[in-house]
Amino acid sequence: MTLKCIAVDDEPLALGLVTAFIEQTPFLQLTAKYDNAIEALRHLHGEDPVDVLFLDIQMSDLTGIELARILDSKPSNSKPLIVFTTAFDQFAIEGYKVNAIDYLLKPFNYEEFLRAASKAKTLKDNQTTSSVSAPTNDTKNYIFLKVEYQLVKVMFADIRYIEGLKDYVKVHLFSKEHPILSLSSLKSMEEKLPSDQFMRIHRSYIVNLNKIESVTKTSLQIGKDQLTISENYRDEFHLKIKSGL
Repeated sequence: MTLKCIAVDDEPLALGLVTAFIEQTPFLQLTAKYDNAIEALRHLHGEDPVDVLFLDIQMSDLTGIELARILDSKPSNSKPLIVFTTAFDQFAIEGYKVNAIDYLLKPFNYEEFLRAASKAKTLKDNQTTSSVSAPTNDTKNYIFLKVEYQLVKVMFADIRYIEGLKDYVKVHLFSKEHPILSLSSLKSMEEKLPSDQFMRIHRSYIVNLNKIESVTKTSLQIGKDQLTISENYRDEFHLKIKSGL
């Protein structure tokens, strides 16, 4: 699969390097290059699809972060994967929040560039496979979580419970000693998980109903952890338990 790419950087030397790297990578196709983000945005609003956007951050008029935020509001199947290219490492967290798949710190070499490009290809290949033969919600038994700059496949059966922490969630797994941290809200997780297997029991917790070991009126036990069932969710939870889940 060949990925259509555009490069955006207001420094001519940096733009030339990225475009040269794109052109020497067999599975990448350079469709356009721009020295400002506004022109790139016009291109991205056109009908010509773009798979990967190599994007500088510090630019006048419109920054790379601002452009990424605009694109983040588009449907997921129509927005490009973003690889940031920047000389400033303090933007890493911001890049993570707008779902960039990688972050290349200038000056970077071809090996580092190829690693990011290969990650983009893997993600696009997976998207294509999923769109062709995706299981229905009734048979799907996993979820992909964004962990740092990669998507990690997590099986539903491996999840004990999920803990909300502002913009992040801690996913407690049976297979790992420590929880994994993913950029997501608890509400978003609740919407993605099957309601017959997972349930919100507290403003801070979603539990795997199949893994509950014991229940009291105000708490439940999953493995070594005892979690509080808040009053707002108590009646609905106990009704579901009594009905046999």
